[in-house]
Amino acid sequence: MLELHDAPLAPLTTFRLGGPAARLITATTDAEVVAAVRDADAAGTPLLLIGGGSNLVIGDKGFAGTALRIATEGFSLDGTTLELAAGEVWTDAVARTVEAGLAGIECLAGIPGSAGATPIQNVGAYGQEVSSTISEVIAYDRKTGETVTLTNAECAFSYRHSRFKADPDRHVVLRVRFELEDANGLSAPVKYAETARTLGVEPGDRVPLTDARETVLKLRAGKGMVLDPEDHDTWSAGSFFTNPILTDEAFAAFHARVRERLGADAVPPAYPAGEGHTKTSAAWLIDKSGFTKGYGTGPARISTKHTLALTNRGEASTEDLLTLAREVVAGVHDAFGITLVNEPVTVGVSL
Repeated sequence: MLELHDAPLAPLTTFRLGGPAARLITATTDAEVVAAVRDADAAGTPLLLIGGGSNLVIGDKGFAGTALRIATEGFSLDGTTLELAAGEVWTDAVARTVEAGLAGIECLAGIPGSAGATPIQNVGAYGQEVSSTISEVIAYDRKTGETVTLTNAECAFSYRHSRFKADPDRHVVLRVRFELEDANGLSAPVKYAETARTLGVEPGDRVPLTDARETVLKLRAGKGMVLDPEDHDTWSAGSFFTNPILTDEAFAAFHARVRERLGADAVPPAYPAGEGHTKTSAAWLIDKSGFTKGYGTGPARISTKHTLALTNRGEASTEDLLTLAREVVAGVHDAFGITLVNEPVTVGVSL
């Protein structure tokens, strides 16, 4: 294992923000990951796990403990079963499954980060979520001191949530297994309306895998959601807020606020989210509250390509970013009575 002290963490995040860690360990095998976690736990040292750094907001003061960078490698295909080491680059893994002719995660192309983070957040985009293909997660259980295998059901997946996110200090993901589909070179049924429209097909249709992946990459790039070191719109964590899920009663109250603010004929986005619940769009809420693309005058601003992304224009601090985020949260609440929830994990800071 590589060990550094007073080590910068900002370069390990897509925001490029945050102070140093007192100690940074880079682990390249599962055994090294487990050993580092056990050592930290035995010593009572605070532990921060870092994968691709695409979902982290680290405070300007840094982390006064051990940061463990999980850099394990491993890509294995056995028929339609895929196993990924936690440190595998997610977007590269997606590309390899498409090349192998297997469907199920092709619309998750271009998402930055590591494979081990995908079950934690139940990563999803463009009509797909990893929960629909994950069969098992192999993790180190810090409570029992054992390596365990959790089934899909045991992961308790829901929208951008899982048992790992609900209890973040218990499990360290080591490997993720997926059950993909051999559809003779075709994608899974296209579910997302924008993707189907761009492809010129109807929702539910299948298309060649490469077409699905390339279309999603183009859509993401157009919104600044594909990493590019030269493009400050990608110096972000992607979507900064989750789409709110409201009860029927709360949605009715929200709809009334929308008509009051935007006119009697105004209709907010609404998507079924289980019995008695409706999901609406965080991006729509932000925009209609007056925070348009490119909003801001400081070093942290809303992306010029997508209102849901908060960005570092190159000289921002974490406090600059949080100031902007708090302004957006307050503005949306004032306008529509909905409190947005941040999607990235915050370390040493909070909204």
